Amino acid sequence: MNHQKSNFSYWKRIKIAFQYLMPQLYLTRLAGWFAKQQWGAVTHFVIKLFAKKYNVDMTEAAKPNFKDYASFNEFFIRPLKENARPINQDSNALCLPADGRISECGHIDNDLLLQAKGHYFSLNDLLAQDAELVEQFKQGEFATIYLSPRDYHRVHMPCDGTLRKMIYVPGDLFSVNPFLAEHVPNLFARNERVICVFDTAFGKMVQILVGATVTASMSTVWAGVINPPRPEQVTTWTYDGDNAIQLQKGQEMGAFQLGSTVINLFEKDLVQLADHLQVNVPVRMGEILAQGK
Repeated sequence: MNHQKSNFSYWKRIKIAFQYLMPQLYLTRLAGWFAKQQWGAVTHFVIKLFAKKYNVDMTEAAKPNFKDYASFNEFFIRPLKENARPINQDSNALCLPADGRISECGHIDNDLLLQAKGHYFSLNDLLAQDAELVEQFKQGEFATIYLSPRDYHRVHMPCDGTLRKMIYVPGDLFSVNPFLAEHVPNLFARNERVICVFDTAFGKMVQILVGATVTASMSTVWAGVINPPRPEQVTTWTYDGDNAIQLQKGQEMGAFQLGSTVINLFEKDLVQLADHLQVNVPVRMGEILAQGK
């Protein structure tokens, strides 16, 4: 038994070390290049293999035939059939922004968020040292959703919102699967990410798209592809007056070309997360995320 535990621990260490040693950016660029190629029958074969390996439910897709996708990217950000994801219509409810599984959720303890059992990271690191934002979300609530390769990879609005700020934060490209979330300190606050700040009827809300290994790009509906390019400095866009972007509950706001994680932040005492949201619980876009207080 001790021998089995030793071997298991050994392979865990190998997997973790590989994440630090592998050329993250090079592999991500290679994956992005591959995903854009239009190789006809070869592309369709690769898509079919991927869908089989990850048990992708193509009956939900607006285009269920593999041959309808010219590239792997088109397949990966495939739209769903109309009404495949009903949006919770309660005016006092916020809905889940994406398909996936709950990585963690709950209360922000002063400025600390739970990453995985025994591991925390700070709002200050997550929000790229934006002091005003950090203060607004201390003692608030958060939800982290992991999107696996099989999931629908468009991201939607939990409620009506007015976009006020978008921040691109350069960073690492560690995998964000549950195993790495348990073993790479500060994972979500060290990876590349796009932070979107909204005014809503439920106070300020932040929705963060977190990059990862082979996540070739992240995009928003108002700005298109954010990365690449990948500037080395934090970049901020503000949206005021005539530049304000209005989005409605359930409306698409962004997408991942190869999957990752979405984090939502809410201000103190303004929302109550749904009781059924627990670690590793599968969720679907449009289902209830929280209720306004």
